[in-house]
Amino acid sequence: MTNVMAWVANHPRVLPERVVRGAFLAAADIAWLLRVGSVRQLERNLRHVLTWSARDAAATVDGNAPAAPVGRRTLRRISRQGMRSYFTYFSEALTVGASDRERLLARIRGAGDGLDSLIAFTSPDGANSSAPIAMGHQGNWDYDGFWAQFDVAPVTTVAERLADQEMLDAFVSIRERLGMRILLTGTPHLTERLEEALGKPHVLVPLLADRDLSRHGEFVEAFGSTIRVARGPATLAYDTGLPLYVANTYRERLSGARRRAASTPYGYVCEVSGPVDIDMYRGLEREKAIHAISQAWVDVWARGIAAHPEDWHMLQPIFLEDLDLSRLRDVPESLLAKARADG
Repeated sequence: MTNVMAWVANHPRVLPERVVRGAFLAAADIAWLLRVGSVRQLERNLRHVLTWSARDAAATVDGNAPAAPVGRRTLRRISRQGMRSYFTYFSEALTVGASDRERLLARIRGAGDGLDSLIAFTSPDGANSSAPIAMGHQGNWDYDGFWAQFDVAPVTTVAERLADQEMLDAFVSIRERLGMRILLTGTPHLTERLEEALGKPHVLVPLLADRDLSRHGEFVEAFGSTIRVARGPATLAYDTGLPLYVANTYRERLSGARRRAASTPYGYVCEVSGPVDIDMYRGLEREKAIHAISQAWVDVWARGIAAHPEDWHMLQPIFLEDLDLSRLRDVPESLLAKARADG
């Protein structure tokens, strides 16, 4: 399968995009119907989000009212939407070489209460500052990076070093074709290289941080449980003193001239929030400050996930209940005790 995907990515004009999209949507539906392991994990993750959202909604109406449990039909409906969103991302990534600038820009727009602030902060006509952004595996983050270079600033980011070299080369090529500078996980002195990028004017460093890929990470509260996120966004913001923004990306149905220009029924919204005020945490020692900043951005990000859970592509274990804590480092004793108590 990976060889086929790499071939499509390297020959994006051979098959029409609608054919590739249709094939991936069919594959998504088959995986969902068979309820393969990744679908079951997606549903476990979504249950946390939907239960937390229901409790929050019930508390807003009546602080004493218990939230109704998430029904299986609701969970299955949203997990199907999630699988179709996830596979759509792959079909778009693999065929991006067949689209021109105008078509891609018609598929993505910016929004959010932090967008104007981010544009002003990174403007080449202003103070010429750069900014880190915390974001998750949601929507189409490749389109985000492409859009940002035109409306905000050029992007330097990190991609996972895949074991399959052919797929790794294909995805790095896709993102470089979209105008991004790509560094790989495991690159020596990676944090220092990202700080160096942020030291230059008019640069964005967005990091997919809702899942930590190393044996290290920061445990924070989210959706009524505990998740483990990457330390990168908080570390960069604390060490550079730059404000930390948060981005959520979700799909929207297109219509009219924009739909015709995009040549697809759905586009994306990159919703920018923040910034997180790093100065609030200067009085803390560094490790405590990084934890507090991580919690702060996750609090903002979680609201965006709850608003559009169907576009959160988290098919891997992320919540404390699903993690093998014996394989992780620096696990707080309180979490180990909780895990033992829960069996």
